[in-house]
Amino acid sequence: MHLTPREIEKLMLHYAGIVASERLQRGLKLNHPEAIAYISSKLLELARDGKTVADLMSEGRKMLTAEQVLDGVAEMIHEIQLEATFPDGTKLVTVHDPIPTTGKIIPGEVLVEDGFIELNAGKNTITLDVTNTADRPVQVGSHFHFFEVNKKLDFNRTAAYGMRLDIPAGTAVRFEPGETKKVNLVEIGGTREGYGLNGLVEGLMDDEKIKSAALNKASAEKFAGV
Repeated sequence: MHLTPREIEKLMLHYAGIVASERLQRGLKLNHPEAIAYISSKLLELARDGKTVADLMSEGRKMLTAEQVLDGVAEMIHEIQLEATFPDGTKLVTVHDPIPTTGKIIPGEVLVEDGFIELNAGKNTITLDVTNTADRPVQVGSHFHFFEVNKKLDFNRTAAYGMRLDIPAGTAVRFEPGETKKVNLVEIGGTREGYGLNGLVEGLMDDEKIKSAALNKASAEKFAGV
């Protein structure tokens, strides 16, 4: 028996559907992958029986109820898509909202109030021109103490002390060689303690002794802009 990779995948799906069906018969509620496998395997068999795409789209929403799956599973499955073989060729079948929901509370659901949350509200901000004097790109992450960034970035470091990039968490700004770019900085929040990074600040940023030592060290180590 010679099978294509696609046929092997369908056999795996069919086997997963059998496992899900047996568990359903034992009175178990199906989890997310089991529910998808159960519906998908039955849809493929209906296509083999000669049903049309429209038939499959309709029947796919009648195979499971919210009571037959674990809490939250029905809300997690917004659609099921699969390729089925029909007499006139292979077609993509999409079943939207295959498991009707009950309107109950969804586990893990987050309900938010109307309106907007202002980021960095009330914090001091500044705008600086930053030039990359290095021969290679420099990338700076959102929460890196900007005063301590790569020594080849030339800008007013004293003004940037205790500040970070005013951009969404997890993002970064990239400076190409020779490029000058305006950046917005916002004061660092929390306990305002700095450790590691380039070793300029070790302790409370607002401690004048630590700040003075950091500026002197940056100057001694030839950080641009000090």
